[in-house]
Amino acid sequence: MTAVEAKLEAARSDLADREGVLIAFSGGVDSSVVAAIAHDALGEDAVACTAKSETLPEAELVDANRVADEIGIRHEIVEFSELDSEAFVQNDEERCYHCRSMRLSAMYDRARELDIDIVCDGTNASDPGEGHRPGLRAVEELNAYSPLLEHDITKEEVREIAREYDLSVADKPSMACLSSRIPTGLEVTEDRLSRVEKAERLLRTWGFEQFRVRDHDGLARIEVAEEELDVALDPDFVRAARDHVGDLGFDHVTLDLHGYQTGSVSPEGEDDAEDDEPVVADVFDTDYPVADE
Repeated sequence: MTAVEAKLEAARSDLADREGVLIAFSGGVDSSVVAAIAHDALGEDAVACTAKSETLPEAELVDANRVADEIGIRHEIVEFSELDSEAFVQNDEERCYHCRSMRLSAMYDRARELDIDIVCDGTNASDPGEGHRPGLRAVEELNAYSPLLEHDITKEEVREIAREYDLSVADKPSMACLSSRIPTGLEVTEDRLSRVEKAERLLRTWGFEQFRVRDHDGLARIEVAEEELDVALDPDFVRAARDHVGDLGFDHVTLDLHGYQTGSVSPEGEDDAEDDEPVVADVFDTDYPVADE
């Protein structure tokens, strides 16, 4: 038995000892692996639960539904709005803490309705060492159980286990909530979230796999993976980005030549959020005005 197989068996046995669990389920690789292990261990006593709000891209909700069906696990949806929280909207360095607290609280509410005592999340053993992660404090304070962390399963091992379960998300890139595209200190609003989601839908349509559209209060900064920069520099895509992203309410559209970087507009890589200011010297600023300018 390999080290990863031993960790998987330990996590499965651990969950099998529970009467039931509810998994905070985004449809990403981490929470999908937890859901697969829990369903393997507990069958119908394991429930996946996705929180639907303005910060969740519609495409991610569709994906979560699909992956839950793939696993065969019962899937619940809870709805709430982070925008009801003034602390979240002001978008300071603790935004991810407020977001995770609200999401997990919604999970506990649904778990109580289902007579389930334990809420699991997808925190893995690599997460605590990845810079400023206030969301992890919410996990600790609300006493959510993190089986991947508990059994020292790293991100690389999570993907290996996902392949073992034949999950389609085994190699899925990380995807943080839409608010992570808005620089710290700039208010999170429904309009900003909406135009970011629509802009990223364009990139997805063009086939980009790892990308972000950062909203610098009217300036759209597009980041794509380094290996996809050649596509982003294609004149046809440049025209599409200029015309369609500009139409969404952005005054200027830029391409960051550094490519995709987690945490590029908030402190220390916070939960895939970002630095306070755009890196102007490092941005290929096409300075495209909107059509009527």
